[in-house]
Amino acid sequence: MLLKPGIKEPSCYFAEDLILVQKLRHTPKARASVAMGQYFGAEYVTIGEAPTTTVDNFKKVSVLPLIFLIFYEVSGGPFGVEDSVQAAGPFLALLGFLVFPFIWSIPEALITAEMGTMFPENGGYVVWVSSALGPYWGFQQGWMKWLSGVIDNALYPVLFLDYLKSGIPAVGGGLPRIFAVLALTLVLTYMNYRGLTIVGWVAVLLGVFSILPFVVMGLVSIPKLEPSRWLVVDTHHVDWNLYLNTLFWNLNYWDSISTLAGEVDNPKKTLPNALFYALILVVLGYFFPLLVGTGALPLDRELWTDGYFSDIAKIIGGVWLRWWIQAAAAMSNMGMFVAEMSSDSFQLLGMAERGMLPEFFSKRSRYGTPLTGILFSASGVLLLSWLSFQEIVAAENFLYCFGMILEFIAFVRLRMKYPSASRPYKIPVGTVGSILMCIPPTILIFVVLALSSLKVAVISLVAVAIGLVMQPGLKYVEKRRWLKFSTSAKLPDLNVPGDDDTDPIIR
Repeated sequence: MLLKPGIKEPSCYFAEDLILVQKLRHTPKARASVAMGQYFGAEYVTIGEAPTTTVDNFKKVSVLPLIFLIFYEVSGGPFGVEDSVQAAGPFLALLGFLVFPFIWSIPEALITAEMGTMFPENGGYVVWVSSALGPYWGFQQGWMKWLSGVIDNALYPVLFLDYLKSGIPAVGGGLPRIFAVLALTLVLTYMNYRGLTIVGWVAVLLGVFSILPFVVMGLVSIPKLEPSRWLVVDTHHVDWNLYLNTLFWNLNYWDSISTLAGEVDNPKKTLPNALFYALILVVLGYFFPLLVGTGALPLDRELWTDGYFSDIAKIIGGVWLRWWIQAAAAMSNMGMFVAEMSSDSFQLLGMAERGMLPEFFSKRSRYGTPLTGILFSASGVLLLSWLSFQEIVAAENFLYCFGMILEFIAFVRLRMKYPSASRPYKIPVGTVGSILMCIPPTILIFVVLALSSLKVAVISLVAVAIGLVMQPGLKYVEKRRWLKFSTSAKLPDLNVPGDDDTDPIIR
Protein backbone atom coordinates (compact mmCIF):
# COMPACT_ATOMS: atom_id res chain seq x y z
CA MET A 1 0.00 0.00 0.00
CA LEU A 2 1.10 3.57 -0.71
CA LEU A 3 1.13 5.59 2.50
CA LYS A 4 1.83 9.25 3.06
CA PRO A 5 4.74 9.80 5.45
CA GLY A 6 3.43 9.83 9.00
CA ILE A 7 -0.07 8.57 8.03
CA LYS A 8 -0.98 5.06 9.06
CA GLU A 9 -4.51 4.45 7.77
CA PRO A 10 -5.58 3.93 4.12
CA SER A 11 -8.50 6.32 4.68
CA CYS A 12 -5.98 9.17 4.85
CA TYR A 13 -4.70 8.75 1.28
CA PHE A 14 -4.90 11.73 -1.02
CA ALA A 15 -7.54 11.03 -3.70
CA GLU A 16 -5.15 11.07 -6.63
CA ASP A 17 -2.79 8.64 -4.93
CA LEU A 18 -5.64 6.29 -4.06
CA ILE A 19 -6.85 6.19 -7.66
CA LEU A 20 -3.32 5.47 -8.87
CA VAL A 21 -2.87 2.71 -6.31
CA GLN A 22 -6.18 1.10 -7.26
CA LYS A 23 -5.12 1.01 -10.90
CA LEU A 24 -1.65 -0.38 -10.36
CA ARG A 25 -1.52 -2.17 -7.00
CA HIS A 26 -2.15 -5.64 -8.44
CA THR A 27 0.66 -5.52 -11.02
CA PRO A 28 3.98 -7.12 -10.01
CA LYS A 29 5.89 -4.15 -11.33
CA ALA A 30 3.88 -1.70 -9.30
CA ARG A 31 4.43 -3.72 -6.14
CA ALA A 32 8.13 -3.82 -6.88
CA SER A 33 8.27 -0.09 -7.44
CA VAL A 34 6.52 0.70 -4.18
CA ALA A 35 8.83 -1.71 -2.37
CA MET A 36 11.92 -0.16 -3.86
CA GLY A 37 10.82 3.38 -3.01
CA GLN A 38 10.24 4.85 -6.46
CA TYR A 39 8.41 8.01 -7.43
CA PHE A 40 4.72 7.18 -7.49
CA GLY A 41 2.24 9.95 -8.23
CA ALA A 42 2.85 12.95 -5.98
CA GLU A 43 4.76 11.05 -3.31
CA TYR A 44 8.21 9.49 -3.04
CA VAL A 45 7.93 6.43 -0.82
CA THR A 46 11.23 5.11 0.52
CA ILE A 47 12.13 1.85 2.09
CA GLY A 48 13.45 3.83 5.05
CA GLU A 49 9.94 5.22 5.61
CA ALA A 50 8.28 1.82 5.65
CA PRO A 51 7.02 0.66 9.03
CA THR A 52 9.46 -1.50 10.91
CA THR A 53 8.71 -4.41 13.17
CA THR A 54 9.85 -2.67 16.33
CA VAL A 55 7.17 -2.58 18.98
CA ASP A 56 6.53 1.06 19.96
CA ASN A 57 6.66 0.56 23.71
CA PHE A 58 10.18 -0.87 23.60
CA LYS A 59 13.09 1.55 23.67
CA LYS A 60 15.18 1.80 20.53
CA VAL A 61 18.98 1.77 20.42
CA SER A 62 20.68 5.17 20.14
CA VAL A 63 24.01 5.96 18.49
CA LEU A 64 26.44 5.44 21.43
CA PRO A 65 25.20 1.96 22.42
CA LEU A 66 25.08 1.09 18.71
CA ILE A 67 28.77 2.04 18.29
CA PHE A 68 29.74 -0.35 21.06
CA LEU A 69 27.39 -3.08 19.82
CA ILE A 70 29.20 -2.88 16.46
CA PHE A 71 32.53 -2.78 18.31
CA TYR A 72 31.64 -6.04 20.02
CA GLU A 73 30.14 -7.60 16.90
CA VAL A 74 33.47 -7.06 15.15
CA SER A 75 36.14 -6.85 17.80
CA GLY A 76 35.73 -6.37 21.53
CA GLY A 77 39.38 -5.43 21.89
CA PRO A 78 42.69 -7.08 20.97
CA PHE A 79 41.91 -10.43 22.64
CA GLY A 80 42.50 -13.07 19.98
CA VAL A 81 44.93 -11.13 17.75
CA GLU A 82 48.00 -12.71 19.38
CA ASP A 83 48.02 -15.56 16.84
CA SER A 84 48.82 -13.08 14.05
CA VAL A 85 52.27 -12.49 15.61
CA GLN A 86 52.85 -16.21 16.07
CA ALA A 87 51.86 -16.82 12.44
CA ALA A 88 53.80 -14.03 10.73
CA GLY A 89 55.92 -12.01 13.17
CA PRO A 90 55.53 -8.38 14.36
CA PHE A 91 55.91 -6.50 11.08
CA LEU A 92 53.34 -8.46 9.09
CA ALA A 93 50.95 -8.52 12.06
CA LEU A 94 51.07 -4.72 12.40
CA LEU A 95 50.90 -4.23 8.64
CA GLY A 96 47.95 -6.59 8.39
CA PHE A 97 45.86 -4.63 10.88
CA LEU A 98 46.59 -1.41 8.99
CA VAL A 99 46.04 -2.66 5.43
CA PHE A 100 43.34 -5.27 5.93
CA PRO A 101 40.66 -2.71 6.92
CA PHE A 102 41.00 -1.06 3.50
CA ILE A 103 40.62 -4.40 1.72
CA TRP A 104 37.77 -5.77 3.82
CA SER A 105 36.42 -3.72 6.73
CA ILE A 106 35.76 -0.42 4.96
CA PRO A 107 33.97 -1.96 1.94
CA GLU A 108 31.86 -4.19 4.20
CA ALA A 109 30.98 -1.30 6.52
CA LEU A 110 30.04 0.95 3.58
CA ILE A 111 27.81 -1.73 2.06
CA THR A 112 26.20 -2.30 5.45
CA ALA A 113 25.51 1.43 5.80
CA GLU A 114 23.89 1.67 2.37
CA MET A 115 21.88 -1.55 2.47
CA GLY A 116 21.01 -1.24 6.15
CA THR A 117 19.44 2.19 5.61
CA MET A 118 17.75 0.97 2.43
CA PHE A 119 16.15 -1.92 4.36
CA PRO A 120 15.86 -0.74 8.00
CA GLU A 121 14.30 -3.90 9.39
CA ASN A 122 15.28 -6.93 11.43
CA GLY A 123 16.73 -9.62 9.20
CA GLY A 124 19.33 -7.34 7.62
CA TYR A 125 21.38 -9.10 4.98
CA VAL A 126 18.71 -11.81 4.63
CA VAL A 127 16.32 -9.13 3.34
CA TRP A 128 18.98 -7.67 1.01
CA VAL A 129 19.63 -11.01 -0.65
CA SER A 130 15.92 -11.89 -0.77
CA SER A 131 15.14 -8.62 -2.54
CA ALA A 132 17.94 -9.08 -5.08
CA LEU A 133 18.00 -12.85 -5.65
CA GLY A 134 14.71 -14.17 -4.28
CA PRO A 135 13.59 -15.91 -1.07
CA TYR A 136 15.45 -19.17 -1.72
CA TRP A 137 18.85 -17.49 -1.70
CA GLY A 138 17.72 -15.18 1.08
CA PHE A 139 17.12 -18.26 3.20
CA GLN A 140 20.55 -19.68 2.31
CA GLN A 141 22.09 -16.38 3.37
CA GLY A 142 20.20 -16.52 6.65
CA TRP A 143 21.21 -20.12 7.35
CA MET A 144 24.91 -19.64 6.60
CA LYS A 145 25.25 -16.35 8.45
CA TRP A 146 23.27 -17.57 11.47
CA LEU A 147 25.34 -20.74 11.71
CA SER A 148 28.53 -18.73 11.25
CA GLY A 149 27.43 -16.38 14.03
CA VAL A 150 26.63 -19.24 16.41
CA ILE A 151 30.00 -20.86 15.69
CA ASP A 152 31.64 -17.49 16.31
CA ASN A 153 29.77 -17.11 19.59
CA ALA A 154 30.99 -20.51 20.75
CA LEU A 155 34.47 -18.99 20.69
CA TYR A 156 33.91 -16.45 23.45
CA PRO A 157 33.53 -18.87 26.38
CA VAL A 158 36.73 -20.52 25.10
CA LEU A 159 38.62 -17.21 25.02
CA PHE A 160 37.16 -16.21 28.38
CA LEU A 161 38.49 -19.35 30.07
CA ASP A 162 41.83 -19.19 28.22
CA TYR A 163 42.48 -15.80 29.79
CA LEU A 164 41.43 -17.00 33.25
CA LYS A 165 43.34 -20.30 33.25
CA SER A 166 46.70 -18.65 33.95
CA GLY A 167 45.25 -17.25 37.18
CA ILE A 168 42.74 -20.07 37.83
CA PRO A 169 44.30 -23.29 36.44
CA ALA A 170 41.23 -25.38 37.32
CA VAL A 171 39.24 -23.93 34.37
CA GLY A 172 41.89 -25.09 31.92
CA GLY A 173 40.17 -28.40 31.26
CA GLY A 174 37.98 -31.24 32.48
CA LEU A 175 34.66 -30.91 34.30
CA PRO A 176 35.39 -27.47 35.82
CA ARG A 177 35.82 -26.06 32.32
CA ILE A 178 32.59 -27.70 31.09
CA PHE A 179 30.61 -26.32 34.02
CA ALA A 180 32.20 -22.89 33.57
CA VAL A 181 31.17 -22.78 29.89
CA LEU A 182 27.63 -23.84 30.76
CA ALA A 183 27.25 -21.29 33.56
CA LEU A 184 28.69 -18.46 31.48
CA THR A 185 26.41 -19.24 28.54
CA LEU A 186 23.30 -19.31 30.75
CA VAL A 187 24.10 -15.99 32.48
CA LEU A 188 24.82 -14.15 29.23
CA THR A 189 21.79 -15.67 27.51
CA TYR A 190 19.61 -14.31 30.30
CA MET A 191 21.12 -10.87 29.75
CA ASN A 192 20.05 -11.04 26.09
CA TYR A 193 16.57 -12.05 27.18
CA ARG A 194 16.23 -8.94 29.35
CA GLY A 195 16.39 -6.51 26.42
CA LEU A 196 18.52 -5.01 23.64
CA THR A 197 18.71 -1.57 25.29
CA ILE A 198 20.24 -3.14 28.38
CA VAL A 199 22.67 -5.08 26.16
CA GLY A 200 23.63 -1.84 24.37
CA TRP A 201 24.47 0.13 27.50
CA VAL A 202 26.20 -2.86 29.08
CA ALA A 203 28.32 -2.97 25.90
CA VAL A 204 29.30 0.68 26.47
CA LEU A 205 30.42 0.02 30.05
CA LEU A 206 32.24 -3.19 29.13
CA GLY A 207 33.91 -1.47 26.18
CA VAL A 208 35.34 1.34 28.30
CA PHE A 209 36.52 -1.15 30.94
CA SER A 210 38.15 -3.37 28.27
CA ILE A 211 40.00 -0.55 26.50
CA LEU A 212 41.39 1.29 29.54
CA PRO A 213 44.02 -1.27 30.67
CA PHE A 214 45.67 -1.21 27.24
CA VAL A 215 45.92 2.58 27.41
CA VAL A 216 47.61 2.20 30.81
CA MET A 217 49.84 -0.59 29.49
CA GLY A 218 50.91 1.64 26.60
CA LEU A 219 51.89 4.48 28.95
CA VAL A 220 53.82 2.16 31.30
CA SER A 221 55.66 0.52 28.37
CA ILE A 222 57.08 3.73 26.85
CA PRO A 223 60.58 3.40 28.46
CA LYS A 224 60.80 -0.22 27.25
CA LEU A 225 59.82 0.33 23.61
CA GLU A 226 62.37 -0.53 20.91
CA PRO A 227 61.05 0.43 17.45
CA SER A 228 63.44 -2.00 15.71
CA ARG A 229 61.36 -4.90 17.08
CA TRP A 230 58.39 -3.77 14.99
CA LEU A 231 60.32 -4.37 11.77
CA VAL A 232 61.14 -8.05 12.38
CA VAL A 233 59.89 -10.16 9.47
CA ASP A 234 60.66 -13.67 8.23
CA THR A 235 58.68 -14.45 5.07
CA HIS A 236 60.09 -18.00 4.97
CA HIS A 237 58.32 -18.92 8.20
CA VAL A 238 54.81 -17.60 7.82
CA ASP A 239 51.69 -19.64 8.53
CA TRP A 240 49.52 -17.91 5.94
CA ASN A 241 46.40 -19.88 6.85
CA LEU A 242 46.55 -18.89 10.53
CA TYR A 243 47.62 -15.33 9.66
CA LEU A 244 44.78 -14.62 7.21
CA ASN A 245 42.16 -16.41 9.31
CA THR A 246 43.16 -14.37 12.37
CA LEU A 247 42.99 -11.09 10.44
CA PHE A 248 39.74 -12.07 8.77
CA TRP A 249 38.07 -13.18 11.99
CA ASN A 250 39.11 -10.04 13.88
CA LEU A 251 38.04 -7.57 11.18
CA ASN A 252 34.78 -8.94 9.78
CA TYR A 253 31.13 -9.11 10.88
CA TRP A 254 30.41 -5.42 10.14
CA ASP A 255 27.15 -6.51 8.52
CA SER A 256 25.88 -8.28 11.65
CA ILE A 257 24.46 -5.06 13.07
CA SER A 258 22.05 -4.88 10.11
CA THR A 259 19.89 -7.62 11.64
CA LEU A 260 19.06 -5.17 14.45
CA ALA A 261 18.15 -2.26 12.15
CA GLY A 262 14.48 -2.49 13.13
CA GLU A 263 15.45 -1.80 16.75
CA VAL A 264 17.58 1.29 16.01
CA ASP A 265 16.44 4.85 16.63
CA ASN A 266 16.42 6.74 13.28
CA PRO A 267 18.52 4.09 11.47
CA LYS A 268 18.92 6.23 8.33
CA LYS A 269 21.34 8.51 10.22
CA THR A 270 22.29 6.49 13.27
CA LEU A 271 23.56 3.39 11.46
CA PRO A 272 26.09 5.09 9.10
CA ASN A 273 27.42 7.31 11.90
CA ALA A 274 27.80 4.38 14.30
CA LEU A 275 29.63 2.31 11.67
CA PHE A 276 32.09 5.15 11.01
CA TYR A 277 33.04 5.68 14.65
CA ALA A 278 33.11 1.96 15.38
CA LEU A 279 35.56 1.44 12.49
CA ILE A 280 38.02 3.91 14.02
CA LEU A 281 37.60 2.37 17.47
CA VAL A 282 38.18 -1.19 16.19
CA VAL A 283 41.33 -0.43 14.18
CA LEU A 284 42.93 1.54 17.03
CA GLY A 285 41.86 -1.13 19.51
CA TYR A 286 43.90 -3.73 17.60
CA PHE A 287 46.89 -1.75 16.39
CA PHE A 288 47.85 0.05 19.61
CA PRO A 289 48.12 -3.05 21.87
CA LEU A 290 50.06 -4.93 19.18
CA LEU A 291 52.41 -1.97 18.87
CA VAL A 292 52.98 -2.01 22.63
CA GLY A 293 53.36 -5.77 23.02
CA THR A 294 55.74 -6.32 20.10
CA GLY A 295 57.81 -3.21 20.84
CA ALA A 296 58.26 -3.64 24.58
CA LEU A 297 59.34 -7.31 24.72
CA PRO A 298 61.92 -9.46 22.90
CA LEU A 299 60.22 -11.60 20.27
CA ASP A 300 59.30 -15.22 21.03
CA ARG A 301 56.70 -16.14 18.44
CA GLU A 302 55.72 -19.38 20.14
CA LEU A 303 54.41 -17.46 23.16
CA TRP A 304 52.05 -15.36 21.04
CA THR A 305 48.82 -17.29 21.38
CA ASP A 306 45.36 -16.40 22.71
CA GLY A 307 45.71 -15.14 26.28
CA TYR A 308 49.28 -13.86 25.91
CA PHE A 309 48.41 -10.19 26.49
CA SER A 310 47.85 -10.96 30.17
CA ASP A 311 51.43 -12.28 30.41
CA ILE A 312 52.72 -9.18 28.59
CA ALA A 313 50.85 -7.00 31.09
CA LYS A 314 52.52 -8.77 34.02
CA ILE A 315 56.00 -8.31 32.52
CA ILE A 316 55.43 -4.64 31.70
CA GLY A 317 53.40 -3.45 34.67
CA GLY A 318 53.20 -6.20 37.26
CA VAL A 319 50.58 -8.57 38.63
CA TRP A 320 47.97 -5.83 39.11
CA LEU A 321 48.00 -4.99 35.39
CA ARG A 322 47.83 -8.65 34.51
CA TRP A 323 44.69 -9.09 36.58
CA TRP A 324 43.18 -5.97 35.01
CA ILE A 325 43.84 -7.32 31.49
CA GLN A 326 42.34 -10.68 32.46
CA ALA A 327 39.27 -8.98 33.89
CA ALA A 328 39.03 -6.83 30.74
CA ALA A 329 39.27 -9.97 28.59
CA ALA A 330 36.50 -11.58 30.58
CA MET A 331 34.31 -8.48 30.23
CA SER A 332 35.15 -8.21 26.54
CA ASN A 333 34.11 -11.77 25.85
CA MET A 334 30.87 -11.13 27.70
CA GLY A 335 30.26 -8.11 25.47
CA MET A 336 31.03 -10.03 22.28
CA PHE A 337 28.79 -12.88 23.35
CA VAL A 338 25.72 -10.75 24.09
CA ALA A 339 26.19 -8.60 20.96
CA GLU A 340 26.55 -11.63 18.68
CA MET A 341 23.61 -13.43 20.26
CA SER A 342 21.45 -10.32 19.83
CA SER A 343 22.34 -10.21 16.14
CA ASP A 344 21.74 -13.94 15.63
CA SER A 345 18.42 -14.04 17.47
CA PHE A 346 16.98 -10.91 15.84
CA GLN A 347 18.00 -12.34 12.47
CA LEU A 348 15.80 -15.37 13.13
CA LEU A 349 12.98 -13.05 14.20
CA GLY A 350 13.36 -11.06 10.97
CA MET A 351 13.32 -14.24 8.87
CA ALA A 352 10.14 -15.38 10.63
CA GLU A 353 8.48 -12.03 9.94
CA ARG A 354 9.32 -12.59 6.27
CA GLY A 355 7.70 -16.04 6.34
CA MET A 356 11.00 -17.93 5.94
CA LEU A 357 10.79 -19.59 9.36
CA PRO A 358 7.81 -20.79 11.43
CA GLU A 359 5.82 -18.06 13.13
CA PHE A 360 6.95 -18.99 16.64
CA PHE A 361 10.40 -17.55 15.81
CA SER A 362 8.80 -14.08 15.59
CA LYS A 363 7.38 -14.19 19.12
CA ARG A 364 8.89 -11.65 21.51
CA SER A 365 9.33 -11.81 25.25
CA ARG A 366 7.82 -9.15 27.47
CA TYR A 367 11.14 -7.31 27.13
CA GLY A 368 10.82 -7.17 23.34
CA THR A 369 13.52 -9.78 22.71
CA PRO A 370 13.16 -12.78 20.35
CA LEU A 371 12.77 -15.58 22.89
CA THR A 372 12.84 -18.53 20.47
CA GLY A 373 15.80 -17.12 18.58
CA ILE A 374 17.76 -16.65 21.79
CA LEU A 375 17.09 -20.24 22.89
CA PHE A 376 18.12 -21.66 19.50
CA SER A 377 21.29 -19.55 19.39
CA ALA A 378 22.26 -20.50 22.95
CA SER A 379 21.75 -24.20 22.19
CA GLY A 380 24.04 -23.93 19.17
CA VAL A 381 26.74 -22.27 21.27
CA LEU A 382 26.67 -25.08 23.84
CA LEU A 383 26.90 -27.74 21.14
CA LEU A 384 29.91 -26.12 19.48
CA SER A 385 31.88 -24.87 22.50
CA TRP A 386 34.00 -28.06 22.62
CA LEU A 387 35.91 -27.05 19.47
CA SER A 388 39.36 -25.46 19.70
CA PHE A 389 40.06 -21.78 19.00
CA GLN A 390 41.65 -22.41 15.59
CA GLU A 391 38.91 -24.83 14.49
CA ILE A 392 36.15 -22.40 15.47
CA VAL A 393 37.79 -19.48 13.65
CA ALA A 394 38.41 -21.50 10.47
CA ALA A 395 34.89 -23.01 10.38
CA GLU A 396 33.03 -19.73 10.92
CA ASN A 397 35.27 -17.94 8.39
CA PHE A 398 34.48 -20.58 5.76
CA LEU A 399 30.70 -20.20 6.16
CA TYR A 400 30.95 -16.43 6.50
CA CYS A 401 32.75 -16.24 3.15
CA PHE A 402 29.85 -17.91 1.33
CA GLY A 403 27.41 -15.48 2.90
CA MET A 404 29.54 -12.46 1.96
CA ILE A 405 29.64 -13.55 -1.69
CA LEU A 406 25.83 -13.45 -1.74
CA GLU A 407 25.88 -10.01 -0.09
CA PHE A 408 28.26 -8.59 -2.70
CA ILE A 409 26.11 -10.00 -5.51
CA ALA A 410 22.95 -8.56 -3.93
CA PHE A 411 24.58 -5.14 -3.47
CA VAL A 412 25.70 -4.90 -7.10
CA ARG A 413 22.47 -6.40 -8.48
CA LEU A 414 20.27 -3.88 -6.64
CA ARG A 415 22.53 -1.05 -7.82
CA MET A 416 22.08 -2.22 -11.42
CA LYS A 417 18.35 -3.00 -11.32
CA TYR A 418 17.21 -0.15 -9.10
CA PRO A 419 19.67 2.72 -9.47
CA SER A 420 16.98 5.27 -8.56
CA ALA A 421 15.72 3.51 -5.46
CA SER A 422 15.86 5.61 -2.32
CA ARG A 423 19.08 5.04 -0.40
CA PRO A 424 19.22 7.30 2.69
CA TYR A 425 22.96 6.62 2.75
CA LYS A 426 24.59 5.89 -0.60
CA ILE A 427 28.24 5.07 -1.25
CA PRO A 428 29.45 7.82 -3.62
CA VAL A 429 30.34 5.47 -6.47
CA GLY A 430 28.40 4.40 -9.54
CA THR A 431 27.63 0.90 -10.74
CA VAL A 432 31.14 0.32 -12.06
CA GLY A 433 32.60 1.68 -8.83
CA SER A 434 30.42 -0.64 -6.76
CA ILE A 435 31.69 -3.62 -8.76
CA LEU A 436 35.32 -2.53 -8.42
CA MET A 437 34.87 -2.02 -4.67
CA CYS A 438 33.76 -5.66 -4.27
CA ILE A 439 36.66 -7.18 -6.24
CA PRO A 440 39.47 -7.01 -3.58
CA PRO A 441 37.36 -8.50 -0.75
CA THR A 442 36.07 -11.18 -3.13
CA ILE A 443 39.63 -12.16 -4.02
CA LEU A 444 40.42 -12.32 -0.31
CA ILE A 445 37.42 -14.59 0.24
CA PHE A 446 38.70 -17.11 -2.30
CA VAL A 447 42.18 -16.98 -0.76
CA VAL A 448 40.73 -17.74 2.70
CA LEU A 449 38.64 -20.58 1.26
CA ALA A 450 41.62 -22.04 -0.61
CA LEU A 451 43.75 -22.06 2.54
CA SER A 452 41.13 -23.87 4.63
CA SER A 453 41.96 -27.38 5.83
CA LEU A 454 40.15 -30.35 4.32
CA LYS A 455 38.38 -31.08 7.62
CA VAL A 456 37.01 -27.54 7.90
CA ALA A 457 36.03 -27.47 4.21
CA VAL A 458 34.13 -30.77 4.42
CA ILE A 459 32.25 -29.81 7.59
CA SER A 460 31.38 -26.37 6.19
CA LEU A 461 30.20 -27.73 2.84
CA VAL A 462 28.00 -30.26 4.62
CA ALA A 463 26.48 -27.35 6.57
CA VAL A 464 25.87 -25.46 3.31
CA ALA A 465 24.23 -28.55 1.78
CA ILE A 466 21.88 -28.82 4.76
CA GLY A 467 20.66 -25.29 4.06
CA LEU A 468 20.07 -26.08 0.37
CA VAL A 469 17.55 -28.80 1.28
CA MET A 470 16.20 -27.18 4.44
CA GLN A 471 14.38 -24.39 2.61
CA PRO A 472 12.34 -26.73 0.35
CA GLY A 473 11.70 -28.86 3.43
CA LEU A 474 10.26 -25.90 5.32
CA LYS A 475 8.12 -25.01 2.29
CA TYR A 476 6.74 -28.56 2.35
CA VAL A 477 6.02 -28.23 6.08
CA GLU A 478 4.20 -24.95 5.38
CA LYS A 479 2.21 -26.50 2.54
CA ARG A 480 1.10 -29.40 4.75
CA ARG A 481 0.29 -26.91 7.54
CA TRP A 482 2.33 -28.81 10.11
CA LEU A 483 3.64 -25.45 11.37
CA LYS A 484 2.26 -21.96 10.95
CA PHE A 485 4.12 -19.49 8.74
CA SER A 486 3.13 -15.84 8.23
CA THR A 487 4.52 -12.63 6.75
CA SER A 488 4.20 -9.41 8.74
CA ALA A 489 1.79 -6.94 7.12
CA LYS A 490 3.98 -4.08 8.37
CA LEU A 491 6.86 -4.94 6.03
CA PRO A 492 7.23 -3.60 2.47
CA ASP A 493 6.82 -5.99 -0.45
CA LEU A 494 10.16 -7.29 -1.72
CA ASN A 495 8.92 -8.80 -4.99
CA VAL A 496 10.92 -7.43 -7.89
CA PRO A 497 10.51 -7.82 -11.66
CA GLY A 498 12.70 -10.26 -13.55
CA ASP A 499 15.97 -9.37 -15.22
CA ASP A 500 14.33 -8.91 -18.60
CA ASP A 501 11.57 -6.61 -17.34
CA THR A 502 11.66 -2.90 -17.95
CA ASP A 503 9.67 -0.97 -15.39
CA PRO A 504 8.38 2.34 -16.80
CA ILE A 505 7.85 3.67 -13.26
CA ILE A 506 11.56 3.47 -12.45
CA ARG A 507 13.49 6.38 -13.89
